[in-house]
Amino acid sequence: MVDSPDTKVLAIDGGGTRCRVALADARGVTTVETGSANVSTDFDGSVQEILKGITAISHKTETPIQTLTALPAFAGLAGVTGEGIASRLERALPFARVRIEDDRPAALRGALGAHDGVIAHCGTGSFFGAQIAGETRFSGGWGPALGDEASAQWIGRAALGATLQAVDGREEMSPLAIVFLEKFDGPPGIVEFAGAATPHVFGALAPEVTAAAEGGDALASGIMSKGASEIARSLRALGWAPGLAICLTGGIAPHFKPYLREEMQADIAPPESDPLTGAVA
Repeated sequence: MVDSPDTKVLAIDGGGTRCRVALADARGVTTVETGSANVSTDFDGSVQEILKGITAISHKTETPIQTLTALPAFAGLAGVTGEGIASRLERALPFARVRIEDDRPAALRGALGAHDGVIAHCGTGSFFGAQIAGETRFSGGWGPALGDEASAQWIGRAALGATLQAVDGREEMSPLAIVFLEKFDGPPGIVEFAGAATPHVFGALAPEVTAAAEGGDALASGIMSKGASEIARSLRALGWAPGLAICLTGGIAPHFKPYLREEMQADIAPPESDPLTGAVA
């Protein structure tokens, strides 16, 4: 992972749920975890979480912050949508040498290592990636307003929308819909909640939806089926074909497995490692 015992690198993996910082050398990897770090939805907050992580690594390893920030660093962060925001982030961070990308390459590298395959990464947000014959391709990851299909926030938002449709008679009034109507004091409460909810807050509803789907709730099962269709459509567009490994990564992605077609279920494989390992690599 690192060429010599005297070489150290700093790696950062940040997303809508958490930010992890690692100090790696030939002897091993030391990690710490802080809060949400999506630079598109909260730039200043993300910078603060990264700085918290650097401080925590400094304390944990008894390494001066000035020494850490002088190391070669890689930051893979949700919300890095182009050179503009990457340059802004580079100016905001104290590193002498840093490579900044979005969170997709690190997740792909962590999940697949050197092998061919595809990933559906569904956490608070989502994206899809492929590593085939030495080439990498990505799709999705465009954020909660225009994308992030099959993500936790997508599930939570879809469930509340379907609950309101059930009130209108356009969807079945399922037990999950009743739970949400009671939880938010009716349709006006749902609308008020959704108007102020961040992706992380929407995503916090996803476990209720996945649990309800496992119990046979029609509304929840319909949302999970739609999410699985988005995963299948995206992976096929990236070049997936039967026999090519599929990794379902991120907190919510494994819940879609029962809703995928059998030919895709047959190719699902556990990820080799996690995005932070990919960031270090």
